[in-house]
Amino acid sequence: MEFTPFASSRPQYTPPPAGKDCKYVGQSVRALPIRILTVGKKRSPGVQLIVDEYVEKLKHYCPVEDVRIKSNPKNARDVIAQIEHEDMAVMGLIKSNEWVVMLDEHGLNMGSEQMSSLIGDAGNTLGASSIVFCIGGAYGHGRQLRERADVSMRLSSLVLNHEIALVVLAEQLYR
Repeated sequence: MEFTPFASSRPQYTPPPAGKDCKYVGQSVRALPIRILTVGKKRSPGVQLIVDEYVEKLKHYCPVEDVRIKSNPKNARDVIAQIEHEDMAVMGLIKSNEWVVMLDEHGLNMGSEQMSSLIGDAGNTLGASSIVFCIGGAYGHGRQLRERADVSMRLSSLVLNHEIALVVLAEQLYR
């Protein structure tokens, strides 16, 4: 299965070049509600504690919702069926007016400043009602989410455990 960072037929988002400051420094930016959709099993208590701490800090700036979607909701033994079931569960939670960021190891490599610009652009120029970050299950994201995503980004050139990816994302959103 070949993957392109922008499988969507929607307009492609191009982040600013690396090394540049966020273009919104010192400006007022519309605070978009943020939802984090994570496919996975029950989180370890330590990870949940850290995520809860960052979510509480973020709530001072914008509404934040952390949603965990049970991995393999239909107990499929087939990997393809598992991906499809998880994909349907995720897609069922995404609204048409939300801006979707898919976290994927093959996505665009963005620094903190570029991620800040991405969030600012989603609220100020792209007209989204909220921004949704999607962390996939053990076998990655399904076709529907790949097509629906407005941008695909990676948090690191390393492949991260889903719990670690969630902690890194929460910290970067707070940053």
